Amino acid sequence: MSLKIIAVAAMACCLAAAGAAQAQVMHFSAALKGADEVPANDSAGQGALTADLDTASKTLTYHATYSGLTGPATAAHFHGPADPGVNAGVMVPVNNVANPISGTATLNESEIADLTAGKWYFNIHTKAHPGGEIRGQVMAAQ
Repeated sequence: MSLKIIAVAAMACCLAAAGAAQAQVMHFSAALKGADEVPANDSAGQGALTADLDTASKTLTYHATYSGLTGPATAAHFHGPADPGVNAGVMVPVNNVANPISGTATLNESEIADLTAGKWYFNIHTKAHPGGEIRGQVMAAQ
């Protein structure tokens, strides 16, 4: 009987280790600029986004900074699915656009697939550029 308990305990440990091994944190980034907006603009604004996706909890944690905008940021969003040069709907709204921007969101499997395929972009809007002043395609960090 004790051999059976040891075998079951060993199997449970192996299964727990396998589950933990599958979970990972993926890193993403984007350089934000007016030339990447659609339509492009000549804003001197620029910014940077970094994000981490915990595949176990499906939690996206993001941080963005920006400077040189034509005025205060009025909104910011993750959009997708879209290739560079194409506009798409909002996937994750940002609640607080004060610089620096940071937050978290829980994604579903479809959203994770689009994000990891490079089909999301992040942009920041201003009054002068209500469709977006600076934008960057969110790509897996190398």
